[in-house]
Amino acid sequence: MNTIEKSPVTELVETTGHAGSEWLARYSSSLMGVFGTPQRVLVRGAGCLVWDADGKEYLDLLGGIAVNALGHAHPFVTSVISSQLATLGHVSNFFTSPTQVALAEKLLAISNAPAGSKVFFANSGTEANEAAFKLARRNGGAGESGGTPRTKIIALEGAFHGRTMGALALTAKEAYRTPFEPLPGGVVHIPFGDIDALRAAVDNTTAAVFLEPIQGEAGVRPLSTEYLKIAREVTTAAGALLILDEVQTGIGRTGKWLASEDSGIVPDAITLAKGLGGGFPIGALITFGEKTSSLLTPGQHGTTFGGNPVATAAALATLHAVESQGVLENVRTVGAYLRRELADVDGVTEVRGDGLLIGFDLDADIAPAMVTAGLEAGFIINSPGPRTIRIAPPLILTQEQADRFLAALPELIATAKAQTTKDAK
Repeated sequence: MNTIEKSPVTELVETTGHAGSEWLARYSSSLMGVFGTPQRVLVRGAGCLVWDADGKEYLDLLGGIAVNALGHAHPFVTSVISSQLATLGHVSNFFTSPTQVALAEKLLAISNAPAGSKVFFANSGTEANEAAFKLARRNGGAGESGGTPRTKIIALEGAFHGRTMGALALTAKEAYRTPFEPLPGGVVHIPFGDIDALRAAVDNTTAAVFLEPIQGEAGVRPLSTEYLKIAREVTTAAGALLILDEVQTGIGRTGKWLASEDSGIVPDAITLAKGLGGGFPIGALITFGEKTSSLLTPGQHGTTFGGNPVATAAALATLHAVESQGVLENVRTVGAYLRRELADVDGVTEVRGDGLLIGFDLDADIAPAMVTAGLEAGFIINSPGPRTIRIAPPLILTQEQADRFLAALPELIATAKAQTTKDAK
């Protein structure tokens, strides 16, 4: 029996009689295999729940990897997107639109950006980081001031900034990097959280330092407030840019607009994406102050779709809903509850994160098996490492939904251990 509910899309897609296994077979014969085999075929969502092609329900604790900030099919966001698309869908960047201008102003306001700050809109996090990479190159990359050329860009071990070539150069994981070398040069990776290494690396040849306040792909590893403050201190002294990648941590994910807020620093630039559009693709680079904002001049960067009316309307709707519906407080409350309760579960050895970006370590290499066990039990989770589970649910997750996962967790751990032992024999 076909379980895909009727919608205008069903008129365009052959759905009759197709179970998940049939869709996966069609996927394998028609799509590039860069993502491997999809775990499920999802057809519908509502709030924190999704359903697959066979009618099975899941509690989505990953939120499209921190993208679906307001869950699935949020009524206000979907109504705004539909209304905007019916009014004006796309214009090139030879023109602007009210939604583009209003969103830029809103982002400058919530980031407490000083006078002279600006916004560049892209379509994703990696594109926002590509723009930031070019910004760093413009910070004396050709020795324009007549002094020592600034050609070095510093990132951290464990960093993930995207998969396009510039962003990939910033990303540390060799498995992602090696097949595509040579990558853009000048990037140096230093040990995560090591203040002495940071001080030693930043000098007058440094164009920029790229940091994630919390490294998501590395297992949800937060940088300390002290580290961020020292990073601001040493980059300022050296004339280097401090660029914060808040693609995963921004837009309320930690219960604040930006994860870096508590540090009290003002960076030179911040990149955003993921939760910004509430599920609609959009990215942004915010440059702080007139000097940094003037580094990229007309013709030096661009995009066809960036800042289009529909994407910016989606982001405006998302920000409005977060503000007006008490979402940040919910993130703080439910996130603190989850982290506290997770720490008391047998088999969990460490819990990290902030708000609803949470990583927890297990006492055995069972995380991939946990993901499988979770799917069978109706939970979507992620394993960025052999012993680490990452959850980044919609910011509207309730305590009752958190309790549902917590109650199932001991059995999921037991199932994963049994399956891992069986596979090893």
